Amino acid sequence: MARPLRVEYEGAFYHVISRGNAGEAIFKSIKDRERFLDCIGRTVERFSVKIHTYCLMMNHYHLLVETPEPNLSKAIQWLNVSYAAYFNLKHQRKGHLFQGRFKSILVDEDTYLKQLSRYIHLNPVRAKLVNDPSDYLWSSYREFVGKVKAHSWLETVWLLKQFGRRKRDRINNFIEFVENIDLNTLENPEKDLKGGYILGSADFVRWIKENFLRSRFNEKEIPQLKKLKPTIDLEKILDSVADEFNCRRDMILAKGRKRNTARDVAILLARDLTGESGVKLGEFFGKISGAAITARCNYLFKELDMNHRLKNKISKLKRKIINN
Repeated sequence: MARPLRVEYEGAFYHVISRGNAGEAIFKSIKDRERFLDCIGRTVERFSVKIHTYCLMMNHYHLLVETPEPNLSKAIQWLNVSYAAYFNLKHQRKGHLFQGRFKSILVDEDTYLKQLSRYIHLNPVRAKLVNDPSDYLWSSYREFVGKVKAHSWLETVWLLKQFGRRKRDRINNFIEFVENIDLNTLENPEKDLKGGYILGSADFVRWIKENFLRSRFNEKEIPQLKKLKPTIDLEKILDSVADEFNCRRDMILAKGRKRNTARDVAILLARDLTGESGVKLGEFFGKISGAAITARCNYLFKELDMNHRLKNKISKLKRKIINN
């Protein structure tokens, strides 16, 4: 099974979904659901994560999670393993309770957290389990709107602050935001996913790529990275490098010249930004082999360990190519 993409950093927000194996129920009784909520509380205490929304359905659950520490995988794995051990013992079953690895969506909280919270809280209504989200006993909605006392581990303040200054106004505005919408027109915010993993503005996506994914785009066992990898035209890279190094295009494309730094930089940027195979890049750079492309990149990587001036120059050129 291909590994899912995980980006973990301090202060990140995620939409986490975990489903029962083969679509089977992960909750069969009230006690099961209560035990799972207790497991969430212990996860919060152990890993210092923050839960901003939850919803327990029959065969899956949803969480909006904030991680003050970069430890999402450890926290959710512990949650799932702890609950699965209880569930299997209680219901006298063996094997995996959850379907493979959990799914997580990295969320730009400023842009999408409100919409995701609404969509999650309306899950039971869309599934026709209840007519009103406040009638569903196993989501955080009743705690947000004051119908029941909130669990000590549930974070309600951050989200409600987005709906007004006074407490009563916040709750009323939140209720209107969630309930006064036509379900036929309600869209899943995750329709805007980038690369099947990131939900956020263009600036947020660019920031994630630049700070957490730039060195990982060649990890073939994570298919999502291919979707997120920048796709820049080879000709654009060639023109930009020629302009930066004040040389002709044909000098960059010509093979056999010694100490052709502009050519090495163009090859490195082409491999990093285009998503093209080594074979195709070899064809473009004078009909050389894919192995030769890799060799030139490795040579330049070693050079950059000692030449910080050139390293900074390449970083600036890369940002210029991406942003123009």
